[in-house]
Amino acid sequence: MIDGVPSHSLLGFALTSAIIEVTPGPNMAYLAALSLAQGRRAGFAAVAGIALGLSAYGIAVGFGLGTVISNSVLLYESLRWAGVLYLFWLAWDAWKAERDGAAAAAPPVAVTPSAAFRRGLITNLLNPKAAMFFIAVLPEFVRIDRGDVGIQTLMLSAIYVAIATLIHLALVVLASHLQARIGTPDRRRTIRRALAIMLAGIAVWFALSTGRD
Repeated sequence: MIDGVPSHSLLGFALTSAIIEVTPGPNMAYLAALSLAQGRRAGFAAVAGIALGLSAYGIAVGFGLGTVISNSVLLYESLRWAGVLYLFWLAWDAWKAERDGAAAAAPPVAVTPSAAFRRGLITNLLNPKAAMFFIAVLPEFVRIDRGDVGIQTLMLSAIYVAIATLIHLALVVLASHLQARIGTPDRRRTIRRALAIMLAGIAVWFALSTGRD
């Protein structure tokens, strides 16, 4: 038990967090595409940015900002559509990263760790999936009668970020390992474009599923 949260609730929360994170989403598709093209260094930098973005949401919800966003149609819709548009931009960026023809033989333009970190951060600050988790899912595991709600929220957020980061690191290692095995530009381009299509599909799904009646 952590600060009033029962052990069975923590276990249920950890399992829920793991299932949500292994479900295909913008982080999975972006990290796979980035690591396949740029390797572990860029992938790890993006993971750090993602972790910071998720942590920012956890802190914000712990201090009550999640309720403000949830209760404001303007704020919620602005966040939702900014996230959808940013996912479409990432999909386009992944699609065009590997060029056709003779130019495909040249190595892709390197993404600096700072740029990868920044994109990972922005992806999660504008991520409808992350927003909905912290606004709608995490509060279900907070026990009002078991202690300070803010502290419980921060502790659960830390657990979620830790689980998400471990899964993301494993994905980066796997994708960067596959990078060495995908020796031809055509194969890299095919995989990256498949991931780009996945990102675009996720953007469409978010636009349809996160709307409010």
